Amino acid sequence: MPGTTYVAQTNSEPPRPNTNSYTRSSHNFNIALRFPVTTTPYPSIDGTGSAKFRSVLLLNTTQSFLSSLSALTFLYLTKHSPGQSIAQLVGLPSSSPHSPGANKKAGLALESPSAGRPSAATRLLRSYFLISVVSSLASPFGFLALSHISFPTLLLGKSCKLVPVMLMNVVLYRRKFPLYKYLLVGLVTLGIWAFMAFKESKGAAKGPATSSALGLGLLGVNLLLDGVVNSSQDEVFSRFKIDGPQMMFFMNAFSTLITSACLLFPTALTPSFLLPVASGTSFNALSSALSFIGSHPAVTFDLLLFSLCGAVGQLFIFVTLSHYGSLTLVTITVTRKMVTMLLSVFVFDHRLTNGQWAGVGLTFGAIAAEAEIKRRETVKKRKLKQG
Repeated sequence: MPGTTYVAQTNSEPPRPNTNSYTRSSHNFNIALRFPVTTTPYPSIDGTGSAKFRSVLLLNTTQSFLSSLSALTFLYLTKHSPGQSIAQLVGLPSSSPHSPGANKKAGLALESPSAGRPSAATRLLRSYFLISVVSSLASPFGFLALSHISFPTLLLGKSCKLVPVMLMNVVLYRRKFPLYKYLLVGLVTLGIWAFMAFKESKGAAKGPATSSALGLGLLGVNLLLDGVVNSSQDEVFSRFKIDGPQMMFFMNAFSTLITSACLLFPTALTPSFLLPVASGTSFNALSSALSFIGSHPAVTFDLLLFSLCGAVGQLFIFVTLSHYGSLTLVTITVTRKMVTMLLSVFVFDHRLTNGQWAGVGLTFGAIAAEAEIKRRETVKKRKLKQG
């Protein structure tokens, strides 16, 4: 789901398997971002033991709900004007007639509904809903994949996310890119892959010792669905006159409805392979999660903090997406871990292997080359306008 991630993420990225437990400190903001709520042992209210919060559905629902509120608040503070309706504020196109060519970027968004043809607002809402469904479907495949592959394999797969995003742009929407763009995506992907693959191993890898064909297949589906989401978001931005926070509001609102329905779905009717842990005698996932919160109230603060951090982070993600497109956004998200580790080299004197340094050179060399190409294109366009 959008978030993830991240964030914002978009929610489709699986959380880490069990890592070291942590204690609450003044660095809760950073801790919440680095250590998912689902990996933290929380003490029971009667002091008899501790357990981990496993309801990813409730976590995603809380985050998407707060994200929709965050987007609506941002829109109200930055775009609201006297006499403006809620529909206008959230970017739903008007069905009233417009003069031809009034805004070419809006495309279908400014067409008047004809007989038997859905209105522009209906088409936009339908697009939002379909993207939200695909985004919600991507998350379970990621979680299921983690049960059949090692965590390093998951990281390597995620490092190649640029490829399915570009592939889905080409396959689904016949979008064309300059030849250099394909080369740069390949170099960035290779650099990220090398950075992850040549990381110095510290003990046994998390998750299964070997990665099965089933796990790799599930990971592949997860990546393809992520590619469908990102490419479809690009398509919506190209067809309708909307901005990032407006898309963020609707996608998270629809995601909240979808995951809420899943929370209410009876456990007895849920296939066993979709249940990450035993749900006991709880009627559904919601009652199971609320029962855990009642007996482990310490999770409430982290649940809300994690969701709030994700909600605020998504604002930056969707604004970036609306201005620069999915390829630039995914490039940022897949290189952020590399940037973090590079900072740790200088701040904490950590060391990288030669293979990792080669990956750093490939990745940032490709990013620098793209920046230089765009700079030259901008200068060329400016000269043509002046001439």
